[in-house]
Amino acid sequence: MKLHNLKPAPGAKKKKQRVGRGVGSGRGYTCGRGANGQNSRSGGSVRLTFEGGQTPLFRRLPKKGFNNPNKKEYTIVNVSQLNNFPAETVVTPELLQKEGLIDKLAAAGVKVLGAGELNKELTVKAQAFSKSAREKIDSAGGKTEVI
Repeated sequence: MKLHNLKPAPGAKKKKQRVGRGVGSGRGYTCGRGANGQNSRSGGSVRLTFEGGQTPLFRRLPKKGFNNPNKKEYTIVNVSQLNNFPAETVVTPELLQKEGLIDKLAAAGVKVLGAGELNKELTVKAQAFSKSAREKIDSAGGKTEVI
């Protein structure tokens, strides 16, 4: 038996019902759509949110908030996580990803936040730093560089 010899079991395949092919076909005249009305017409159906003319829910609820199209999404790293590296290491976003501290880089890059303590001298390269993170890295004897 080969693939080109395979056929579906008898009765497994049904022919598509062709509507509008005369009264004798059983699906002529109205083609199974009923007599008149919106749904009997071609393209005649209501949209997903239609509620019979009643003001739809999405228009009844108040609109709130604002989606900033220019918002920068950063991948976050805390200062305490940088203690995993040996002293005098140059920490880059690629190294953070390689070591498993971050899963993937966000579009705007990496931002270092100041949670925790740093007790090693490191050179940290990132796209952004919080004020407290910058202070903690500098006080530990390290350097911060904005990429």
